[in-house]
Amino acid sequence: MTLTPIREVRPEADLREPRARLRRLFDGAFGVLDDREPAGQRIGVTVGRGEIEGVPVTAYCTDATVMGGALGVAGCRRICDAIDDAVAAGTPVIGLWHSGGARLPDGVGALDAVGRLFAAMVRASGRVPQISAVLGPAAGGAAYGPALTDIVVMSGNGRIFVTGPEVVRSVTGELVDMERLGGSEPHGRRSGVAHVTTEDDAAALQQVRRLTGLLGRPFAGAAPPARPGAAHTGGVESVVAGLLDTAGTELHPRWAPNIVTLLGRLAGRTVGVVANNPRRLGGCLDTAAADKAARFVRMCDSLGLPLVVIVDAPGFLPGLYEEWRGSVRHAGKLLHAFAEAVVPRVTLITGRAYGAAYHAMNSRALGATAVFAWPGADVAMMGADAAAGFLHRRRLAGTPAAERGQLRSRLAREYADTVGGLARALEIGAVDAVIAPAETRARIAGAIAAAGTARGAHRNIPL
Repeated sequence: MTLTPIREVRPEADLREPRARLRRLFDGAFGVLDDREPAGQRIGVTVGRGEIEGVPVTAYCTDATVMGGALGVAGCRRICDAIDDAVAAGTPVIGLWHSGGARLPDGVGALDAVGRLFAAMVRASGRVPQISAVLGPAAGGAAYGPALTDIVVMSGNGRIFVTGPEVVRSVTGELVDMERLGGSEPHGRRSGVAHVTTEDDAAALQQVRRLTGLLGRPFAGAAPPARPGAAHTGGVESVVAGLLDTAGTELHPRWAPNIVTLLGRLAGRTVGVVANNPRRLGGCLDTAAADKAARFVRMCDSLGLPLVVIVDAPGFLPGLYEEWRGSVRHAGKLLHAFAEAVVPRVTLITGRAYGAAYHAMNSRALGATAVFAWPGADVAMMGADAAAGFLHRRRLAGTPAAERGQLRSRLAREYADTVGGLARALEIGAVDAVIAPAETRARIAGAIAAAGTARGAHRNIPL
């Protein structure tokens, strides 16, 4: 692949042009592949190579100034070749999307070409990081393309939809505009299609650069010294901040916020963090949280990134709606993802680890590298008070109301003492050690370092 060096872009250039967008993406000078066919026709795709955060990267960009960025046979072939070349070189692939989908004049040829583009993305899945930035409308095949990559960053100018508002109106009668149908708000909060949303293109490209550094350079050298007050015992945000070297990048912050998925560095090494958030749904897992976490775990495993799992969950969210949505099926995805993972994965129980949530959050039984707990953490089938109420409901019902609370508290204490809780978990090896919050960062970093490196052999399917 012969590239033309690019050092500057004309100041008057249309900011939608691929070279202008690539210039804002790369560190400095970069090379581009000629974006014309032999006959002189613009094919609507430009491929560039350069560095991002010092990481060699291949990037492709659809050309919104040519047929709205629609993908023809030649353009799809160019992206396929770029992806395959990046896999051969072992470098991340970045896609900048602003495209109306397949080119209508190319007919079935374009339809077939877009399918081959999907196949190239799947071939690369789990072998090199793939990040998409959606900077304008991305419809049809240009919507499915980003969905097949590891991370989707969506600008406030981005729109993702299978079919646009006019088709929706003609088929269903629904009146909806492009932003409400496929903007960054619905895809960042409701659908989970977008991992990161930003106000504008410049911020989106900055997020792509940050994520590329984390995924493309998993070892960043020596870790900074531990900060004073690290590993606070406050909310989950405080706990995570105390563990990481610097602030991480959260994925899906507004979708399924009862679980946190985040990329950051611990002791200089890129790690994935999965953490229950007790401030949302009391920390309960639900169908969306299981999907979100399972996909993240599989991505980290396929890219060789260790996992830190922070647990404070009373179980899976009960109720008719969740059962009908397939709570059991979705929980199975998270259980499978952790049990399959081969990367180092360390669990920290900060509060409750009850029932199915105990397993689903990387238990020792599923192969956790190490399991630590803070003083006061609780490992059980369910909370002692709830268990006492379930096991002794007839006795409690027959007790005078004035005495019922005291009896229930005594039965709960007896249940906890008999079943064992955290003490029993330590005894059987389900928990390795109870550690002080102040030593958490060092103990987790040490466990990950001692485990070495490993990488899952699977793809990163969009669960």
